[in-house]
Amino acid sequence: MRTSMEIVRYIEPGGPGPRVGLRNGATVAPLPWGSVAELLRESRDELRERLTSATGSAVDAADVTFLPPVDGRTEVWAAGVTYERSRSGRVEESSEASVYEKVYDAERPELFLKSVAWRVVTDGEPVALRSDSTVDVPEPELALVANRFGEIVGYTVCNDMSSRSIEGENPLYVPQAKIFSGCCALATGIRPVWEVPDATDLAITIQVQRGGETVFSGDTSTARLHRTLEELVAALFAPTDFPDGAILATGTGIVPELSFSLAEGDRIEIEIAGVGTLANPVVRGREPMSWLVDALDRPDARKVQL
Repeated sequence: MRTSMEIVRYIEPGGPGPRVGLRNGATVAPLPWGSVAELLRESRDELRERLTSATGSAVDAADVTFLPPVDGRTEVWAAGVTYERSRSGRVEESSEASVYEKVYDAERPELFLKSVAWRVVTDGEPVALRSDSTVDVPEPELALVANRFGEIVGYTVCNDMSSRSIEGENPLYVPQAKIFSGCCALATGIRPVWEVPDATDLAITIQVQRGGETVFSGDTSTARLHRTLEELVAALFAPTDFPDGAILATGTGIVPELSFSLAEGDRIEIEIAGVGTLANPVVRGREPMSWLVDALDRPDARKVQL
């Protein structure tokens, strides 16, 4: 069976702090970069060569704590209305439906800052609902990992949490609907781009569990994306420098009916074939996410709750 290679961030019990490593199956070996941000300063060809030739003493993956695969000055951005289902979902919820119809076919895509590195959570850690929101949904998305040159060097799984009630009230409220503590989750691993033969046709699935029952499920494929992956990255990098690279979530093709909303205590499970999995419990409000501030200086304060 072919081993899946992933770039990860992790800490070891009693270790000096976060490390960057290469996970192959059940083991993790350290890499020569001090951070993922530093790794994303490499060109794609340089990165592939150094990863292929990396050597280090591997440890059991079960003995380490995995951290979100983003740090330093690297930012997480997101694209919107890139699938037809996303367009129709936004039209259903919005008081200004025409703006979503227009941006779907426009030359310029919708792009917005989703999270700074320290607010990102990973597999097993909670995502949150705003306490003043009434309709909330997960958004399972393929995320592109781009280096400082704007080259796609890897892929990961993103949950772009969203308040449909706030965004639907007024499109100008998008930043409030999209950016808050617990709004962004990434899988623990980054799959190098050369390890994924065809990112334009990847199956994406999601389930929401509540009290041991599935209350929502859905599936789509990146083949249904209205824009190319390269087009989205080019639009992000065209006006802006990213010296430590960027992660760009590519939008969702799975939008529940307006009658559905996440609830505190739910569990969200996402899988992207060939890329990875991501599972998170759901909390409500700002206070349950306050540990993110402590984790800035103490990574061992992270809350793995699965």
